[in-house]
Amino acid sequence: MLLNVVIGLIVIGLTVIIQGYGTMFLVSKYDKERSLLNQNTLKKQGPRLLISTAVFLIFIHLIQAALWAFVYMLLPGVTEFETFEKSMYFSLVTFTTLGYGEITIASANRILAGLEAINGITLIGWSTAFMFAIFQELIKKSVKKNHVN
Repeated sequence: MLLNVVIGLIVIGLTVIIQGYGTMFLVSKYDKERSLLNQNTLKKQGPRLLISTAVFLIFIHLIQAALWAFVYMLLPGVTEFETFEKSMYFSLVTFTTLGYGEITIASANRILAGLEAINGITLIGWSTAFMFAIFQELIKKSVKKNHVN
């Protein structure tokens, strides 16, 4: 069990690094685009910025879930996944905390699924907070624009 906790913490660390660098990339991208957002471009660029941010964050979460899926495939004690597709499905269901339950991990490796769920809900919460922060900035610009008129 202790080995699984260590493996889980290493994977959590890697996914947090991915999330951190991805978020910082988006911050720098937003910082560049913020100066271009003005009264004339807000209606067009605002939704585009939100959509591109959401797509990028979802892509990051797919990478993070794939990392967990690879770990499941590589562990000798996990025999439930004959294919990467099955491992990825289990990982996505676990990462998002859906937990359908038609595929489960037997033995002491089950602790990894719990750690992945904690990891997923934390990182998805981080992404949600980031999306909200950008949306809030767009609202501020929109309100400022309406007060100017």
